Amino acid sequence: MDEELDADIARAIALSLQDTGRPAPADVIDVDDDEEDEDLRLALEASKRESTAVSNPPTHQRPPPATTSNPAAAFLSERAKLEQERLERLKRTRPDIHRDTTAITVDSDSEDEERARSAKRQHISSSSSGARRANLSTPSSSTSTRNAPSTSAAARARPAPATGRQTQAAGSIFWEGELRQTANMHVDKHKDTRPVFRLSEIISPKEDIEFAIVSAFCWNFAWVYQMFDRKTPVIAVDHSPAGEASIKAILPNWIRTTPFLRGGFGCMHMKFMLLFYKTGRLRVVVSTANLIEYDWRDIENTVWVQDVPKLPSPVAADPKKEDFASAMVRVLHGVNVAPALVNFLSNDHPDLPLQRIEHLRTHWDWSKVKAALIPSIAGKHEGWPKVILSGHTSLMKALIDMGAKPPSGKELVLECQGSSLGTYSTQWLNEFYCSARGESAQTWLDVSKARRAKLPFPPIKILFPTARYVRESVLGEAGGGTMFCRRKQWEGKNFPRELFHQTKSKRGRVLMHSKMVLGTFRDKRGGLDRHARSSAQADSEDEDDAGGSGDTAEDKKLAGWVYVGSHNFTPSAWGTLSGSGFNPTLNITNYELGVLIPLHSQEEIDRVACWERPPQKYVSGRDEPWIQSESAAFVEEAG
Repeated sequence: MDEELDADIARAIALSLQDTGRPAPADVIDVDDDEEDEDLRLALEASKRESTAVSNPPTHQRPPPATTSNPAAAFLSERAKLEQERLERLKRTRPDIHRDTTAITVDSDSEDEERARSAKRQHISSSSSGARRANLSTPSSSTSTRNAPSTSAAARARPAPATGRQTQAAGSIFWEGELRQTANMHVDKHKDTRPVFRLSEIISPKEDIEFAIVSAFCWNFAWVYQMFDRKTPVIAVDHSPAGEASIKAILPNWIRTTPFLRGGFGCMHMKFMLLFYKTGRLRVVVSTANLIEYDWRDIENTVWVQDVPKLPSPVAADPKKEDFASAMVRVLHGVNVAPALVNFLSNDHPDLPLQRIEHLRTHWDWSKVKAALIPSIAGKHEGWPKVILSGHTSLMKALIDMGAKPPSGKELVLECQGSSLGTYSTQWLNEFYCSARGESAQTWLDVSKARRAKLPFPPIKILFPTARYVRESVLGEAGGGTMFCRRKQWEGKNFPRELFHQTKSKRGRVLMHSKMVLGTFRDKRGGLDRHARSSAQADSEDEDDAGGSGDTAEDKKLAGWVYVGSHNFTPSAWGTLSGSGFNPTLNITNYELGVLIPLHSQEEIDRVACWERPPQKYVSGRDEPWIQSESAAFVEEAG
């Protein structure tokens, strides 16, 4: 393919995405045959018709010029420029935000947290390489992105590539569900012994995929586009910096859709795929990784994959039944997939395997899916029927249904791993812990606010990399661009510094973007308040007497559970409860998605955790969390 066509396709994507205010990709898509060239020309014509007033992308959307002198400095300089432009746009477009009584309550720290995340979409990765078709990823510049280190910095510290024994053959089917880490080019090959997932293997065989719905917070559309067959219709769920619900054709057979965010706060943070194969099989993928090269090459992520067979004939769905499929239906409606699906069906793709979103429940056999789907839908949820369908209260409901409440005489211990920290209070930590115990939030809300404010911290270990660990990682400080903590958080008067523990990858000196909550049981000890202990005892006795919800022989074998998905351990992701036990309200800032998986043995617990266990507690006076804004790699160079 010649350079002129390369430039045309880069311009086509830039024009298609110009209304999002994001930078255009600096790399291009390989197109190999004449038929695909025709598709490209049609896309170009459509883009030009929609953008008659714009012959080229605005200057601020163009990729930075190539440089060989100091790519890290060029990247950081461009990142600072884009962030400044983003802040200026924010001032122009939202000079005054009036919150009425129905608005989501967002404190200043939560706003800062979400703005920091949103800023990640303005960062352009300076990664570039000639190895476009490498197995781990195809390096190119991201259309949205992350504070990734330059390829030159990565190359200097790069160990040998992962060995072939880790690779799962493309085309494998996972009828029972499979949880794995992503392949990573920087891990210690002697520690990297377990099977891993590569994106190219998950989306395979690509010529057999009839239709796909794919979601991520950060996208490199050029990179992902080449992983699908050009004829496959794809709905791409994306984040809108303005928080506007929209659909737009962006590439041949691709529609981009974005959901509504009230007041423009929060983010569409879900990372999932629904891949519909021509054989009728449906592949469900829930991931912690965004759809950019950096997430699938340089940092660790976790992916859950399950294949679901199609039923011989449709079955009637119980409208009152809550299960994996019904939760996925709500998610697709929540992130604005329905109008994009209707658009496809009404135009060029009337015979899609999914004719209505609700058909997910009636046309596929979900009986082998043991995981529970845990969504967070941004907005205000009022009343018990709605409150338990989203956020940490949906986790609570799933744990009850799974029979995963702490056994009699035991208490729950949580290990919470993520890449972004929130504003933590003893009220919110105990609120989350209440749900994680499988205890109804009604008992929590019935406790007075004054009493909640005096509760001790529950047995939660917050896992976050120390500044020292980041500095000593393979990519050094330049690789810490996806880890977020602020100095004012860490030094806050009531911030739970005593709960912080080091997080170190099992696979060597790499950083983890995996988001997990691991729940295990231990013998009861001090630290819980009397109300929580008596409530736990009453719950256990009730289950012993009456069998409990889902109290089967298999359930009694549970040694714990793990949540994996897009949720960081923050109130913005999991939600905050208010109101009363009679009429609760749950406010959620973000769209998030993950799976809850039961664990039946200590061996399973140790296997699923991606960090070294037991995690070591921060040493007071020595250990501090990684704070990106204080790093010379992100301050001096950008300044």
